[in-house]
Amino acid sequence: MDSHEIAVLSRHFEKIGARLRVDSEVTHAPSHRREPYTLDVQENKRGSKEETYLLRVRPAALESLQISVLDVQPQLRHLLLMARPLEIKDTERPALTLTEQSRLLCGHDERHWFVAAVKNGVGAPTGVAEAMESLKPAGVAAQQYRAGVRAKDWHRRKNAGFVRQGEWFFLPEPDLVPSKNAVIYSDEPIRRSSGNKPHIVEELIRDGGDTVYVCDRYSAGVSEARYQQLLKTKTGARAFNWRPMRRNPDVYARGRVRHADHATLFLPCWHRVRMNGEILSAQVAFLD
Repeated sequence: MDSHEIAVLSRHFEKIGARLRVDSEVTHAPSHRREPYTLDVQENKRGSKEETYLLRVRPAALESLQISVLDVQPQLRHLLLMARPLEIKDTERPALTLTEQSRLLCGHDERHWFVAAVKNGVGAPTGVAEAMESLKPAGVAAQQYRAGVRAKDWHRRKNAGFVRQGEWFFLPEPDLVPSKNAVIYSDEPIRRSSGNKPHIVEELIRDGGDTVYVCDRYSAGVSEARYQQLLKTKTGARAFNWRPMRRNPDVYARGRVRHADHATLFLPCWHRVRMNGEILSAQVAFLD
């Protein structure tokens, strides 16, 4: 990327009302990292409501990195980026590698700017609308069709098919009656991962799924068998502050849903909970 390409990219961000800063002097990046770039959203000042997209490019990758804009939708305040594959060999450090095209959706959601990785390969989105649809989890598209939601309302945070808060979709289940044995949790947190700010649900039910044990060292969770093995073989494992959780359960929510970065939702009946389909990507440095 030369100065002209950076200026063109910055103008595309300006079209959606955002600012882009490119930093190629990444002196704090760990030397073992192989990603040629990351894209993040940062507050301009601590506590400030103003935010800037920060594209960090490893100095060795700056000349070869190619990032193009596939689509810009100023009215939606969204754009779709694509970075082409590259590999830069370095005799002193691991090669900087981007093994395939990466596509990133950037846009504004309610109060903040965001960046989300979307699918590549066959069926990869080529426009903003497709990228937004690709982030919807299984069942949401079918629900909006059943509810007769018009195409122009597919991307609203609330329509007849679903309600959305950040990465969480809530699909109405007005006829759901919890079983007598169901445990209804109060003010229960839900989150994508342990590093994310939680969404607090007034009433929540988890049904089914697999039991896993979670702690700071094993944030993705381990099975019952692995948990028991760790207790027997790993020194200090009993003091890891383990907590049992359910992996891939059916989750239902009712009442208020609160989050620091979003307006509070109110769900008058039980809603099935689904997380969006954002692709995990080393190029996205994002905290929700």
